[in-house]
Amino acid sequence: METPKPLVAKKTFYYHFIPSKAEEEAAKARNLPYQVTRTLFEINDISPPQLLADPNYPWLIRKVVSESEITTGMLVLSHNDIFDHVFRYWALETCNHVVMGHKYLVILVDFTDEKSPKRYQSEHTFLERGVNETYILGWLDIVHNRLFNTGDEIGLFWDVRSGVFHFKMLRRGG
Repeated sequence: METPKPLVAKKTFYYHFIPSKAEEEAAKARNLPYQVTRTLFEINDISPPQLLADPNYPWLIRKVVSESEITTGMLVLSHNDIFDHVFRYWALETCNHVVMGHKYLVILVDFTDEKSPKRYQSEHTFLERGVNETYILGWLDIVHNRLFNTGDEIGLFWDVRSGVFHFKMLRRGG
């Protein structure tokens, strides 16, 4: 019998460009323009991604780290990477928690040394919304335990089966 695949629901924003009559009147009464709002929705995913594109090279999110990301212990990840490779596997409530600006504690497992992966779980390992449609992954504990240089390339993916981020140093920078 085949193992059932986890349910996948793509997350997207629905923007409210046209106000209701009540919203229009409320804005007018406050003498302020109507503010466009958005709501996070789940939609059916007509072409769900494979759980792992390549089991031998599963690092769906690849990033060259910057000096500030090493110094602050906060990785800046794109909207597309988080929505395509993480949020589609999370519950809508959890995604909304992060989108609304709250920290969500996560577990990072460092597979750089594949024979002895190291698990990180603390107040320093989290996902939160950043600025300009980015997201921040806290990785301070890994930074403190490994020597990183500007230009190093790392890989990440959300492991659907275990519910943790997998991490690996892919290439040392120049």
